[in-house]
Amino acid sequence: MTTNTQQNQASPELILVLGATGKTGRRVAARLKERALPVRLGSRAATPAFEWNNEQTWDACLEGVSAAYINYVPDLAMPGATDAIRTFVKKAEHHGVRKLVLLSGRGEEEAQACERIVQASAIDSTIVRASWFNQNFSEGAFVDMVRAGAITLPESSVAEPWIDVDDIADVIVAALAEPGHDGQVYDLTGPRLLTFDDLADELSQATGRKVAYVPIAHDAFIGGLKAAQVPDDVVWVLDYLFATVLDGRNAHVTDGVRRALGRDAKDFRDYAREAAATGAFEAAA
Repeated sequence: MTTNTQQNQASPELILVLGATGKTGRRVAARLKERALPVRLGSRAATPAFEWNNEQTWDACLEGVSAAYINYVPDLAMPGATDAIRTFVKKAEHHGVRKLVLLSGRGEEEAQACERIVQASAIDSTIVRASWFNQNFSEGAFVDMVRAGAITLPESSVAEPWIDVDDIADVIVAALAEPGHDGQVYDLTGPRLLTFDDLADELSQATGRKVAYVPIAHDAFIGGLKAAQVPDDVVWVLDYLFATVLDGRNAHVTDGVRRALGRDAKDFRDYAREAAATGAFEAAA
């Protein structure tokens, strides 16, 4: 347990947001700042800097912090993730952190091992599980495919309940800044199950041009990523997701967004229309 001295050293509000430049982290940080809550950005470019592969950077980032959003990069399924989470949580206890919110993966056994580490700590915690993000098509690995009109991904007819990153961020912020979320596990999904063919149809309607799903062999997909010099850790995660997690285990919708926020999750169709209106799917001139 934390000591009174350690608790007194922590600000009543200062929140550490790890992965502060990523899809969820930058949204979480922005929303917390909109609430006028003090935020410490956890990233390599921040001061103090934070790097998951450099434990020496963690203490400075945790000093004076009362709550932290844990976003492990690249994925909690990676070898060594449990060791990193265990050490980070111990440091958080030492520094008197009073709340942890962990972004976890749906249907990932390795991620759930990390969840248990957080839940077993002396710190109040909330687990937020999510899998396939809508924004992968506008901000991530698949955006160039949409722009080219061909979603070339491994062959699969599995339907997934794609989740919007804005919904994920709203749940995380609620867990960090509002009472009533301690001890909760929020399994987040969108409102519909969608195959890659379904996604291509939705993107075609949103963009006003044909976007097709072009299935390819898994090995060809991974080989293409390597040929394009995609970072090794990103290749590992995509290989893991397509080869392991995309097997139907997550083919069901949940009420996680409604339980956490009291509203429905955003539909992929609304996301696609909004993203199209910003020009996200248009190739650079």
